[in-house]
Amino acid sequence: MNGVEKMTMQQAKEEMACLKKIFNDVRLIDGGHIKEKCHCFQCENQSINCSGCTAEKAYTTHQPAIKFEFINGEAYQINARYVEIDGNPYIMEMIRKLDDGMLIDVEGFEDVIKKFSLHKSMYYDPLTGAYNRRYWEDQISHYHGTAGVAFIDIDDLKLYNDTLGHRGGDACLQAVVRTILQNIRKSDYLIRYGGDEFLLLLPNVSASIFAAKLRTIQERISTTIVPDYENIKLSVSIGGAMLYEGNVKDVVAHADKLMYYAKSYKNTVAMEEDVELEDRPPEKRVRPLVLIVDDNEMNRDILSEMLTRDYRIIEAEDGEKAISLLAQYGTQISLVLLDIVMPKKDGFEVLAKMNQEHWIDDIPVMMISSADSIQFIRKSYEYGASDYISRPFDINTVRQRVFNIIKLFTKQRRLSQIVTAQIHEKEKNNDMMISILSQAIGYKSGETGVHIRHINKLTELLLGQLSKITSQYKLTWNDQSLIATASALHDIGKIGIDEKILNKPGKLTKEEFDIMKTHTIIGADIIKSLDKYQDNKLVKISYEICRWHHERWDGKGYPDGLVGDAIPISAQVVALADVYDALVSKRCYKDAFTHDKAIEMILNGECGTFNPLLLQGLKEIQSIIRTEYQKW
Repeated sequence: MNGVEKMTMQQAKEEMACLKKIFNDVRLIDGGHIKEKCHCFQCENQSINCSGCTAEKAYTTHQPAIKFEFINGEAYQINARYVEIDGNPYIMEMIRKLDDGMLIDVEGFEDVIKKFSLHKSMYYDPLTGAYNRRYWEDQISHYHGTAGVAFIDIDDLKLYNDTLGHRGGDACLQAVVRTILQNIRKSDYLIRYGGDEFLLLLPNVSASIFAAKLRTIQERISTTIVPDYENIKLSVSIGGAMLYEGNVKDVVAHADKLMYYAKSYKNTVAMEEDVELEDRPPEKRVRPLVLIVDDNEMNRDILSEMLTRDYRIIEAEDGEKAISLLAQYGTQISLVLLDIVMPKKDGFEVLAKMNQEHWIDDIPVMMISSADSIQFIRKSYEYGASDYISRPFDINTVRQRVFNIIKLFTKQRRLSQIVTAQIHEKEKNNDMMISILSQAIGYKSGETGVHIRHINKLTELLLGQLSKITSQYKLTWNDQSLIATASALHDIGKIGIDEKILNKPGKLTKEEFDIMKTHTIIGADIIKSLDKYQDNKLVKISYEICRWHHERWDGKGYPDGLVGDAIPISAQVVALADVYDALVSKRCYKDAFTHDKAIEMILNGECGTFNPLLLQGLKEIQSIIRTEYQKW
C-alpha cells in the first residue's frame, strides 16, 4: 500500500465497523503516545515487555506491520496500519485469533485491505467523494433521532453539461460538494442521491441552527469559483425539513417537495416555516408558532385554549421575557398576541424594541387590552401593530383575525421570495451577458477571461477599503457592486482597434499608440449608443469607466486630461486595478513583474499618479491582494 491513508474520525469508525466482521477485535491507538510505552495487543493483555511491537513499526515506517503471537497457548495474528485521522497520526490495530486452517499471510492481509477498499467504493461517489445512494439505503435510511434533512439541487447543471460538456458539469458538481463539506461537521452526512441532487443529514441540530446552516451553504455556493470555468455562477435550490420522530424517509420526501418548491425560484432555501404544501394532510403540516404575552396567567390560558388546535403556543408573562423569546425564535414566530399593561416592560416597550431590531417587519403583532382607549389604539398602530382586540374575547372573532393576519404575512413573505428570486435572476443574466461580451473583447486582444476576473475582484477590494478610509464618495454597497460589474467592460473599445496593434509584441510607435488610446472613446461611444438605457445607473457607470479609466490624478492621462476628482471614482478605481493587473501579468510585449515590484512601482509613481486615498487603500490591503492572486 503506497501513500498515507487519510480519513475523518467518522470514516474511521465506519471502516472499523466493517473490519470487525473479519477480525476478532479492531482498535485505534493514538500515535502521539506510541513512543511513551508499548500499546500493542500482547502488552494490553499481558504484563510482559514487547519485542518487535507492530504498532511502533507501523508508526515508524508508515507501512503495514504483521506478526504472530502466542499468548496463554493461543495464537493471534496482529496487523497494524498507520493512518491519519483528521490530520492526527493513529495506528489501526486488527487482531484475529487463529485456529487450524485460519492462518492469513502477508498477501492475505493485503487481500483483506483490498476487499475493504472495494467495500469503501460501494459507499462513496467516485466523482465527488460524497456518500452514494447505496450508503443511504444501507446505513442512513433507518436513522432515528433529531436531525435536519435537506435536499440540494444544483441549478442549471443540465445547461452546463450541454454547453460545456460533461467535464464542465463534473467540475460544477465537485465545486459544490467541496463547498458543502467545508461548511458542515464531520459527523454530518452528504449523499449524492441523484445526478445533480444531494441529500444532507445533520444529526442533533436545532431548527434555527439547521436553517442558518442551509442559508450559509446557499450563500457560499453562490460565491464559489469553479476551477477552469471562472465565469460559471453556481447556485443551488434547497429544501429543508426537521426530523423529530418517526421515519426519516417521510421527512426526506417532504424535503424533496420543498426543494422543488425552491427550484421554481432558483438560488433559494425553502423551509417548512416558509412554505405550506397544499398536498400535505392537515395533521402533517407544521402549525404556525404564536407567542402570547400577558402578565395574567388566566388570560394566557384562555387565548391558548382558543388557538392550540391550529397553532403551536409559547408564552411570556412580561415584556422582558417576550423580547428574549423573540430574539430566540425570530421569524419562526408567526404572530405575537401582546398585552399592553405589564410589569418590567409594557407592550409599547416591546413594540419599540421590535421596531429597533426590525422584527416588526417580519413578525405581525396583535395588541390585546381591556381598554378601548382611542389613545392606546392609535399608539399601537403607530408602533406597527397589525391589529387591536379588546377583552372580553369572542372565540370565533379571535380565531378568524389570527388566521387572517398570519395568512396575509405568509403571502407577503412568499411574494418577497418571488421578487427576490426574480431580481437575482435578472442580475445573474446581466452578469452573464457582460461576461460573454468581455470574453469576446479578451479573445480579440489576446487577453483571457482571467484578466476580467482579476479586475472585478481588485475593484471590489479597493472599493471596500476606500469606504473604510473615507465617506467622501458616499459609496453604498449597491454602488460598489455596480462598479465592480461594470469594470468588466473597461476595455470594450478595443473591439474597434486593429489586432496587429493590439497584439504587437514590441513597443508601439507614436502613431500606433495614438490609435490604441482611442479605445477609450470607442468604448464610451458604444455605451452611449444604448439610447433607451441612458438613465440606467449601470450604463452610466460603464460609460465613466470606459472613457476615463486611463485618466490620471495629475491630469496627464487620456483622452480628456481630467484632473483629481474630476475623474469619476468608478474610473479611478478601475484604472488602479487595471495597472496592477497589467504589471503582474505576462503580456505579448513584456514579462510579469512580482507582486512586490508592482506595488513599489505604483506607489513610487512609475505608472502615473493616482488618488492618494486609493494608494493608501492599496498599501493597506496589498497582502490580501497577494493572497487572492495566489488562489488564481
